[in-house]
Amino acid sequence: MGVLADILAAKREEIRELRNRALPVPPPRRPVRLERGAGEPLRLIAEIKRRSPSAGPLSTRLSVGERAAAYERAGAAMVSVLCDARFFDGGYPHLTEARGAVALPLLCKEFVIDEVQLDAARAFGADAVLIIVRCLTPDRVAALVAAARERDLVPFVEIANEAEARIALDAGADLIGVNARDLDTLAMDPQRAETVLAGLPEGITRVHLSGLSSAADVARVAVGPADAALIGEALMRLDDPESLLSSLVATARAGARSA
Repeated sequence: MGVLADILAAKREEIRELRNRALPVPPPRRPVRLERGAGEPLRLIAEIKRRSPSAGPLSTRLSVGERAAAYERAGAAMVSVLCDARFFDGGYPHLTEARGAVALPLLCKEFVIDEVQLDAARAFGADAVLIIVRCLTPDRVAALVAAARERDLVPFVEIANEAEARIALDAGADLIGVNARDLDTLAMDPQRAETVLAGLPEGITRVHLSGLSSAADVARVAVGPADAALIGEALMRLDDPESLLSSLVATARAGARSA
């Protein structure tokens, strides 16, 4: 059984507990804008995750709020917050901590298989929620995309290949991220991600997920089809991520699309 199967098995247990959990009143949603036009830079999404199956323990020197604030100062367009507890040392309250520290929109990064997880994401302050096609049937992808919008959440649909792209598009997704990491083997394939991103139709906001750690990585993605890119472990390995993220944002700005 792969890593993803282990995570989903644990998630089914967690959902039973989540159904009995009292949720706070959702705050007003903040606008999410990741698309870029001519002359605009690649937008960078900075991630907060304290551990991962691939990297192991990551930095916890800064609190969630302190790290989110550092990302905002450095020029991030969005903060992604890992909400899985068992495998990533996250939690829905981390959304609240981040929201209290920044004005940026927040992405709830979870392995969503049930609508109650959308309720929790919205209640704790998320503006967008990750929906991973690999975790779901096509019908459930469509149902959760619709359910997210009903809760005033922006559905951020993650795919890995062309077949999953068709499922996301059929579900009505217009914000799609392509993961360069295989969720079963954890192997990286940035060329596959770029190819899938390039195949998405006009009008779709496209995001490169995973595998970026340097200015050269950002420069490469900035001249491709992506509107935005997520930076995760490279920042989370650092006790103070602000300098690195500032340099990556500067690289993205230098690679702004020409008219």
